[in-house]
Amino acid sequence: MADNRTRRPKGKKRAQVGSGGKNKRRLAGKGPTPKAENRPYHPAYKRKQEAEARAAQQHRGPAKLRAVLRIDAEHELISGRNPVIEAVRAGVPLSRVFMVAAAAGDRHLSDVVAYATENGAPLVEVSRTELDRMTDGAVHQGVAIEVPPYDYAELEDLIDAAHFRRDRRPGLFVALDSVTDPHNVGAALRSASAFGADGIILPARRAAGVTAAAWKVSAGAAARVPVARVPNLVAALEKLKTAGYFVVGLDGGGDTQIDRLATADAPLVLVTGSEGKGLARLTRETCDQVASIPISSEMESLNAAVATGIALYQVDRLRAAGELAAQERGGNPGKE
Repeated sequence: MADNRTRRPKGKKRAQVGSGGKNKRRLAGKGPTPKAENRPYHPAYKRKQEAEARAAQQHRGPAKLRAVLRIDAEHELISGRNPVIEAVRAGVPLSRVFMVAAAAGDRHLSDVVAYATENGAPLVEVSRTELDRMTDGAVHQGVAIEVPPYDYAELEDLIDAAHFRRDRRPGLFVALDSVTDPHNVGAALRSASAFGADGIILPARRAAGVTAAAWKVSAGAAARVPVARVPNLVAALEKLKTAGYFVVGLDGGGDTQIDRLATADAPLVLVTGSEGKGLARLTRETCDQVASIPISSEMESLNAAVATGIALYQVDRLRAAGELAAQERGGNPGKE
């Protein structure tokens, strides 16, 4: 009898029951999808690497500047195109000029380059990154100048110079009582220049001086208006009173309004208090009068620079009105 069973081809193994675990890995898949920042081909991965590099750089600290870029401890940097141009035009002494290569072709800076060359001040080419570090991230527009410490005037010299004013107007000074913000000092200098003040008086302690920040805000006025720095502001005010000056403090609780000041045509010192506390007690007691600036709301207040500017404007208007009245009296015999 013939065997009709299908014979297994020689060499082929018989089918086995179950996989015996051979397909276990394939059935498990590839696991959870990695985060985008952990996939090398993803943009998030590159951003993560850059962030980690920045953090590592901050941990190590900023790279050291080249030795040639180090600034003397007593010197300062004035940065930004307009402040630098104003300082140069005012004749500020320069130690060095730092300039990014791209700014060298700026025609507005040609006067700076010419002035530096004439006065023997070296021109130092820097990268934008280096200038960023030198100016602590301030807006520099590719240029900065190194200047020596501000040359303060003597109070006695300012009094003498005011006595011989060409326009014959009475002397006018601004005293800042413990104003600590250099931006307010710069703004006060600008107002003093605009309204013809003879100088600014600053206390030597617990007050801002004429720094690079003040220079920048003053827009060149720091070179036109002399500044005296005195050891004791009260003693300086007493000296001005002895020289014939009338001392007027500015305070919201003053006994008269600044636009009604009867002594505006006399030699005058306007004293502005600090940003937070106003006039110090001894300073207030030294004033001959305390005047206020009328404002629309009792809840509002003015900072030192704004108050100084308004007071100088009002004094200038009162003096101009007095001069006009004097001219009219002189031209008309019928008037006294």
